[in-house]
Amino acid sequence: MGLSKIWVFVEPSGIKVSSGSLELLSAAKRFAQEVTAFTTALVDGEFSETVGRYGASRLIVVSDLDSRLSGTTAAAVMAARAVGEDVPDAVFFAASYEGRDAAGRLSAKLDRPVLTNVVNLVDQGDSLQSEHAIFGGNEMVTARFTSSAPAIFVIRPKSFVAEENPVAVVVESVSAGDIGAAGGAKVIQSHAEERSGPKLDEAAVVVAGGRGLGQADKYQLIEELASLLNGAPGASRAIVDAGWVPYAYQVGQTGKTVKPTVYLAIGISGATQHMVGMKGAKNIIAINKDQEAPIFSIADLGIVGDVQKVLPALIDAIRARKS
Repeated sequence: MGLSKIWVFVEPSGIKVSSGSLELLSAAKRFAQEVTAFTTALVDGEFSETVGRYGASRLIVVSDLDSRLSGTTAAAVMAARAVGEDVPDAVFFAASYEGRDAAGRLSAKLDRPVLTNVVNLVDQGDSLQSEHAIFGGNEMVTARFTSSAPAIFVIRPKSFVAEENPVAVVVESVSAGDIGAAGGAKVIQSHAEERSGPKLDEAAVVVAGGRGLGQADKYQLIEELASLLNGAPGASRAIVDAGWVPYAYQVGQTGKTVKPTVYLAIGISGATQHMVGMKGAKNIIAINKDQEAPIFSIADLGIVGDVQKVLPALIDAIRARKS
């Protein structure tokens, strides 16, 4: 463990700590002696206890978000503290909307570069070497910082496993104060995504549909199967671009990264961009009428057949088994 301090930007998921933040806390504790978490969330006892359970000995809570953007405000607080002996060796952000925003703003405030799309980190003693997937995940490149600390990393979800490493956590409430013109942007309204099952990037079972479904109204079969399996529905970029489903459903390099126990790819040919986001699944089941479809190269079980026939039959079989 060569590093002294790592900071982690912790984001909420509802009233709890997001799964991506738990992954980053676990990774930070693995590499550094001291982990400090920063958050703009409304923190209760369970939230702070969870942060400590995953390795952070300090939790810095921004107490006056006041409808300002989370990433903007968090970056301002971090930049103000990153002076003297409190400069961390590295700062971890999730590759989320808020995480990317905060990382970019911190980079500008500290005049330090930022490495994005990180899929792994390797301890080099006094620094971290990052790994990045390129060409749709077919090649890996490594990078490292040659400038002074802090090293700023934006890390893709599911790159690390969230593992408990309990420490006593001290909670400190701080005021962001006046953050200048950047604080002028305000959140006027927010809307929570409606869903009845687990979140896509946290589900143990993901059922994803693609162009092979034929038409937009057939996507309801994907949602029905996902519901039967207590899973989450997903989609390829092709049908998101076509307007069949919202972007929040997209799995792939420019969508969500998932690592469920079971991933069903239905009517998805398996473009490299899509496979980057799901090939870490423990069990992959593919249904496609084209036996040469690339998705079969990574599938544990492949069914060559017409999705229009196979999918309704599969739903009927599962319903019969449940009853």
